[in-house]
Amino acid sequence: MQGEDPFDQGAGSILRQPKAVWATAGASVVAFMGIGLVDPILPSIAKGLEATPSQVSLLFTSYFLITAVAMLVTGFVSSRIGGRRTLLAGLALVVVFAALSGTSTSVGELVGFRAGWGLGNALFVSTSLAVIVGAAAGGSAAAILLYESALGLGMACGPLLGALLGDASWRYPFFGTAALMAIGFLCITAFLKEQPRPARKTSLLDPIRALGHGGLASVAASAFFYNYAFFTILAFTPFVLDMTPYRSGAVFFAWGLLLAVFSVLVAPRLQKRFGSLKVLGASLLLLAVDLLVLGYGNHTAAIVCTIVSGAFIGMNNTVYTELALGVSDAPRPVASAGYNFVRWFAAAAAPYLAPKIEEWSDIHVPFVVAAVAAVAGALVVWARRSALTHEAEVLEPRHAAEDGVAAFAD
Repeated sequence: MQGEDPFDQGAGSILRQPKAVWATAGASVVAFMGIGLVDPILPSIAKGLEATPSQVSLLFTSYFLITAVAMLVTGFVSSRIGGRRTLLAGLALVVVFAALSGTSTSVGELVGFRAGWGLGNALFVSTSLAVIVGAAAGGSAAAILLYESALGLGMACGPLLGALLGDASWRYPFFGTAALMAIGFLCITAFLKEQPRPARKTSLLDPIRALGHGGLASVAASAFFYNYAFFTILAFTPFVLDMTPYRSGAVFFAWGLLLAVFSVLVAPRLQKRFGSLKVLGASLLLLAVDLLVLGYGNHTAAIVCTIVSGAFIGMNNTVYTELALGVSDAPRPVASAGYNFVRWFAAAAAPYLAPKIEEWSDIHVPFVVAAVAAVAGALVVWARRSALTHEAEVLEPRHAAEDGVAAFAD
């Protein structure tokens, strides 16, 4: 994969893709916007619903806990009703629960609605990656970078949308997301045709069995620790910065831009020069240093380090995705489900534990714990490097046949 040039202007360029791919990628942008949407309005939600930071952090915890568990279901569902219907079902759930989130009168209601939102997001996000990989022109490298571009753009625009709409009321960003996802629903309906279903239906236990592969299990374990660090930044830092929605939104918009640039432009070039594992290990260690400075520096240092962390997160996201899809012989949707099942548990834990750790100690310790988690992720990569060196392009021809998704119409 590292030998491919996804920016080549030929038929396989990342920019020259079928309409179905662009429709799915566009809806993915909005799906990822929903993750960072609440960042700049977390203090406003806490104030509006008279809740503590640890209570408000459950918005992330319920969302990602349901997302993690639902990863075991997504392949089961999509292999039976098809990728298109699974995407539409996920989008419909997000529209409904995002709108309901805006009507919440208590933290409990909002946490519950975010859980339903997480189920819809799991159905959509896990299936969208397989759809984009199968339908994209130019092989999996271009497809993964297009997916990471959607992730980065969504992560950047989510806080901005949250700030712009949340300045009037913390409820408006949820209604705005529901409207955008409804547009995504219409685009998928119009441009994405149903794909051939795989010859073998996926069982609920297939993602767990896939984790029996040492390489995939190692990627998932490392990503678990990394995600803890990632979501400590995303969910806990807004309370540390203690800024207005506009300023907080601007900080996380800059963070998201760096995430997008480094995931799409920088990571592939560094991988080609140094190799995926060296890039991943170095990026995790640099993220750990960044977290320590963020935790112990002054307010300006905290802002700068929050933004800079987007660069390391962008590189990590790209490398982890490529490794998860290519390191084992499992079909891509199954490998992705098993990998995401493990890593999203850390995304659920970090938003809840970080403010609790602060309550038990002080404001610096949550960042120390996150830094230790990032180092742990790097240690897993180093210790299991021999199991992670299997190149994805060796498996690509067989994967394409197994996935049964390469026959999308333009």
